Amino acid sequence: MAPPYRGSPDFPHGRPDLAGVLLVNLGTPDAPTPAAVRRYLAEFLWDPRVVEQPRLLWWLVLHGVILRLRPRRSARAYARVWTEQGSPLLVHSQRLAAALASELDPAGERPLAVRLAMRYGKPSIAETLREMQSLGLRRLLVVPLYPQYSATTTASVVDAIGAELASWRHVPELRIVQDYWSDPAWLEAVAQSIRARRAGPGDDAHLLFSFHGIPQRYFRAGDPYYCQCQGSAREIAARLGLAPAQWSVAFQSRVGREPWLAPATDATLEAMPGRGIKRVRVVCPGFAVDCLETLEEIEIENRERFLHAGGEQFDYVPALNDSPAHAAQLAGLVRHHAQGWEALTGDPAALAAAAAARATRQAALAEAAP
Repeated sequence: MAPPYRGSPDFPHGRPDLAGVLLVNLGTPDAPTPAAVRRYLAEFLWDPRVVEQPRLLWWLVLHGVILRLRPRRSARAYARVWTEQGSPLLVHSQRLAAALASELDPAGERPLAVRLAMRYGKPSIAETLREMQSLGLRRLLVVPLYPQYSATTTASVVDAIGAELASWRHVPELRIVQDYWSDPAWLEAVAQSIRARRAGPGDDAHLLFSFHGIPQRYFRAGDPYYCQCQGSAREIAARLGLAPAQWSVAFQSRVGREPWLAPATDATLEAMPGRGIKRVRVVCPGFAVDCLETLEEIEIENRERFLHAGGEQFDYVPALNDSPAHAAQLAGLVRHHAQGWEALTGDPAALAAAAAARATRQAALAEAAP
């Protein structure tokens, strides 16, 4: 039996073609409750890109242990950062998508749709793509909101995109941004966000770059994430004119017992006062927007850990979020990767005229078709 390819028996062939930009972030629970967190973690932690373990054994561990214990603890953490508008990650991501749309098409004249999806949770990649399909999607640029590539993040987005498009009758032309860790506009935006926090020439706070960790065996198997994190930190530190002793790199959010990338952020911060570093500034350039890992793990938990160990000053540099610099940087990234797509580069009036002529021709062909 033939597979049921997604389409419509009454497809409007005269409809104008649409170019789409899909921003994808990790995801978030629907609410800071154990039940909502359990649903989210069940989807997230079952992804084989995230946890590379034999499936049967991992299913038993996940459902027999982790999903029985972790949701309640994680729900308390989410509750500490939840806002009136909802999850910080979702709220900031939505605002960033809106800011990007304004950068790319300020007058709303282009056949262009900018949408946001979450790899886990809502709005899902599948439902967002189907909504774009209903608008006439013919070209799709996917921008995973992960500056550094990892199989645990960017590759998982590619998996989800492919799984959805596998059921489409008319698959759009597809381009995917793998990473943007070395994009000059992104590096400068992060550097400027750090400059804005510095008190002046006499500000001697040590700069700690904290990135989300991954298991060491993923790196040894060929994941470029560690190298790209180090590269980002070096480039940003160079823009700030910092000497090697004035900055360092660490990795956060370790789970499980196997070795992860080192050094660990929590242990690093705890040891700093004993080494004479009493003032620290922490930036997390692997996170496009603020979320649980930055607002609760860094700004609350690790702040307390550093101060309790004898630190005197802890400053967290917020993520770029929906800042004008971030929206402009992403717009430049989109234009670069969408070269040749007139929906993003052509004159809006000429595009409208061409679309109308094309729609007339397609409608005539559809009417004459059997």
